[in-house]
Amino acid sequence: MNQDLSIVALIMHASLPVQLVIVGLLAMSLASWSVIFNKFFALSRIKAGNEGFEAEFWSGKNLNELYNSVNGRQGGAPLERIFAAGMREFLKLRERRVAEPTALLDGARRAMRASYQRELDAMESHLSFLASVGSVSPYIGLFGTIWGIMHAFVGLSNLQQVTLATVAPGIAEALVATAIGLFAAIPAVLAYNRFARQIDRSAITLETFIEEFSNILQRNAGAPAGHHGAD
Repeated sequence: MNQDLSIVALIMHASLPVQLVIVGLLAMSLASWSVIFNKFFALSRIKAGNEGFEAEFWSGKNLNELYNSVNGRQGGAPLERIFAAGMREFLKLRERRVAEPTALLDGARRAMRASYQRELDAMESHLSFLASVGSVSPYIGLFGTIWGIMHAFVGLSNLQQVTLATVAPGIAEALVATAIGLFAAIPAVLAYNRFARQIDRSAITLETFIEEFSNILQRNAGAPAGHHGAD
């Protein structure tokens, strides 16, 4: 009566619906791990890029020179693109002889806000997938478990004598689905919470920069064109 109760053996002997549930959960787990690794490296690059540009911005470099160096640069940090969007709109309005400081500042702020929203959307991409995996996987696993238990009891109904040795394999096969559901859900939930906090901190950094840069543009709105310094 020796029974092979290894995970692989239990999956191989499970009913077809339970096997389909397990395959689906494993696919979701692999996809979530792919998102986790990609998001981890992407957010790390964003943080490093923002810190590098912020140091360059506050080094006292001329704003026009800084704009020329970052405008159109591929793979730049979100702060660079927000700065470039605001500076670009500011310079365009100056070229059109818009002399009203309020109009100059409002145009630059709108451009930076639009760029900020695009950057935030990019940082939050695929985050909802992790949330879905974390919330749905346990229920999918539970469905596989319930189905497996029903299948096991239907098989036991044909036996004259039921012992623990006859019940255990069927119940174990069913519980594997719940275990794999939790295996898929727990990393997704932990990663989602971590990335959400990182994105919130990055969003605060971007919003703070918009306000600080707006103050600089407001001070320079009345200055002659071409004389802008980060002060």
